[in-house]
Amino acid sequence: MAFATGILLGTLLLMLPAAREGAGGAPFTTALFTSTSATCVTGLVVVDTPSYWSPFGEGVILALIQVGGFGIMTLASLLGLLVWRRLGLRTRITAAAETRTSGLGEVRTVVRGVLTISVLFELVTATALTLRFALGYDEPWGRAAYLGGFHAVSAFNNAGFALWSDSLTRFASDPWICLPVAFAVIAGGLGFPVWLELGRLGRQPRAWSLHTKMTLTVTAALLLLGAVFVTANEWTNPDTLGALDPPGRLLAGFFHAVMPRTAGFNSVDYGQMHEGTLLGTEMMMFIGGGSAGTAGGIKVTTFFLLFFVIWAEVRGERDVEVFSRRISDRAVRQALTVALLALGAVVASTWLLLELTELATQQVLFEVVSAFATVGLSTGITAALPTSAQMVLVGLMFLGRLGPVTLVSALALRERQDLHRLPEGRPIIG
Repeated sequence: MAFATGILLGTLLLMLPAAREGAGGAPFTTALFTSTSATCVTGLVVVDTPSYWSPFGEGVILALIQVGGFGIMTLASLLGLLVWRRLGLRTRITAAAETRTSGLGEVRTVVRGVLTISVLFELVTATALTLRFALGYDEPWGRAAYLGGFHAVSAFNNAGFALWSDSLTRFASDPWICLPVAFAVIAGGLGFPVWLELGRLGRQPRAWSLHTKMTLTVTAALLLLGAVFVTANEWTNPDTLGALDPPGRLLAGFFHAVMPRTAGFNSVDYGQMHEGTLLGTEMMMFIGGGSAGTAGGIKVTTFFLLFFVIWAEVRGERDVEVFSRRISDRAVRQALTVALLALGAVVASTWLLLELTELATQQVLFEVVSAFATVGLSTGITAALPTSAQMVLVGLMFLGRLGPVTLVSALALRERQDLHRLPEGRPIIG
């Protein structure tokens, strides 16, 4: 309800004549799509942000990104707190021993922690970008501060909105722009619980909770493998990395391993990438980032847990174990539920857009995964889609941003103990 209200308010503000360059206000569908994309920190656009929206409109988009990013982190953390308080005494004691804490704390503490982390990372990133724009590109200090602040907020909240029509392609070989943006994207995508724990136990890796270990391990692995994959696949492509010098190719390869985590900036044209690269990017977008953060997707912990479910079954082991911890059956079922429902949403939406458009399957699938995982990357077809297809993407962005965390919390709160059990059945699997 809160996010829907925020999207509606943003839509009304973006429809004002003052929000648009030129005469008249934005059409309802354009304002709705942009407001949803900003509030759900996605980054897909149907109009060119710097030329279509006025400074007031850009300010509204920036505010929606900040509220959406801060809100989703706070909401996810508070839902986790709510679930934790509903658990029984035995489980609460076990959780306290696992996390080396008495819980996430009171609501005030959670909100204060999220706000502190957001402001800290956004301020550091904005400072670095402002200095680069002013000293490296001779932008006036006021303009440099605006550009630095806007892109810092957009990066930390994994939104991907940029104030250039070509996103960040003009800075493809500039590490002083690309690396701070990538750093902010990674920081926002790790999630608030991870940063909270690192702040208390940063020098004690053995004391980290299972969630923190899983999030950091999978994030590092996907960043490394993603950078190698993109760089190797596009190294000789003259329309993407092939047009850059070797250091620039390495930088762009790393940058495009970070962005599917789920930011939406791009320093090369995704529409010119090889289909194999697009498929690999879709997989990274679907996985997403950390829980209770600004990233989308099914989350790295869900992906990691499902991998170990398969590993345990192949080895014939009774329990699923990760980092010397046994995973409960209910957590396994929740991970399967989230992954399969997400897959179903992507498949159904892809089919629907194929019926509504004349586009190729690869283009449509990339757009659908990007919308559901709230990434914002595109091969350039968003603005050309019919209104009906754009509304499908609006629903996907909203579902993808709120669906997984809301679903898992609802499943956890619905847990109940049955007073009887039916006889066991053994259907043939596979």
